Amino acid sequence: MATTTPIPTPSPGQTGTDPDLPSLCRALAERAVRAARELAAVPGARKAACLCDAAARIRADLAGILAANALDTVAAEAMGLSVAAIDRLRLDRARIEGIAAGLEAVAVQPDPVGEVLEERVRPNGLCVRKVRVPLGVVLFIYESRPNVTADAAAVAVASGNAIILRGGKEAARSSRRLVDACRAALDAGGLPVDAVQLVETADRDAVGILLGMADAIDVVIPRGGEELVRRVTAEARMPVLKHFTGNCHVYVDTAADLAMARTILVNAKCQRMGVCNAAESLVVHRAVAEAFLPAVAADLAAHGVEIAGDDAVCRLVPAAVPATADDYACEYLGPRISAVVVDSLDAAIDHVNRYGSRHTDAIVTADPAAAERFATRVDTAVVMVNASTRFNDGGELGLGAEIGISTDKLHARGPCGTRELTTYKYIVTGAGQIRS
Repeated sequence: MATTTPIPTPSPGQTGTDPDLPSLCRALAERAVRAARELAAVPGARKAACLCDAAARIRADLAGILAANALDTVAAEAMGLSVAAIDRLRLDRARIEGIAAGLEAVAVQPDPVGEVLEERVRPNGLCVRKVRVPLGVVLFIYESRPNVTADAAAVAVASGNAIILRGGKEAARSSRRLVDACRAALDAGGLPVDAVQLVETADRDAVGILLGMADAIDVVIPRGGEELVRRVTAEARMPVLKHFTGNCHVYVDTAADLAMARTILVNAKCQRMGVCNAAESLVVHRAVAEAFLPAVAADLAAHGVEIAGDDAVCRLVPAAVPATADDYACEYLGPRISAVVVDSLDAAIDHVNRYGSRHTDAIVTADPAAAERFATRVDTAVVMVNASTRFNDGGELGLGAEIGISTDKLHARGPCGTRELTTYKYIVTGAGQIRS
């Protein structure tokens, strides 16, 4: 049975720098290193059983989680958080069930650890295998969404990694209850409890200290606003998996089914506006602009969405306002969308590549050749063909859950699930061979 490391009660209102903070952060990281080394050798079935147990414990602690979340919500309202931020923070019975189901969805994913990616036998008899292994210790810095706490813990454990969770202070009590359930399940399953740890201070200096510990932390994943991501990227001494913004495009091709295009765009923009995979930019082929733009503008207006467009858009949509270059590059996260009319598929591709953020971009078309050209030439992590940008999500794409969405090209791109939290090593087996 694993030994539980005592963790102090979180202090959501803590301010000031603790003189012992560097040593506390060092101890936290070293516990994670030890846990990662142990967890790396745990079979997939035991990790899956642990996640299912954690899901059961979360369901059993419904009342406790709701009570903790109520305290977090009251405090967040007193801090003046926006309505959207409080909505992301708030839990209810259905959302807690979703958190538990998310852990179970990760549990049924194939264990990536130990997968043989390549194998060959050299002329001298050496057997060379390329084998998937965990990254090690993950530092995860994220916004005040309790469900993200559980998703990140699940993805890390399932992929054999230890994780250090630094969430927003607004969700400290809620996150604590969820982490308690995960740690209790690790303990009950004989797995290293310190594979899941919270940073138990609101002191911002803790983040800077941890970002300097490249000897103990293998990768950092920031998930939040652009300011947070840029700070982490600037200060981290270890690799960063990140995306800065989600300026997602929907291109309506000359061969598009316009009714389908309207439905896709409205869902992509309006189903949830304050998320990174919401559409922020509309690109329309000139051949269908007159038929499409006035109709879709009425759809968007019904949701309170303003259009900022070029001259052609403003001519067809009198309520539109003139767009600037900043509009075309903007992640609004709210009721505004940029729009432009283009003369060709290649012009649409050029516009997306110039202003996009390499997150998610969609084409609506009935022409397979146009879809293939767009998918091949647009430089983005995820291309949607005749589907909403809102599907760029680990759960929706079959990963069980995600720890974030990367717009980098090295080491992972797109939603990061269990496989994306692994790397590989070469294992070379011989029978006494020496090199001549």
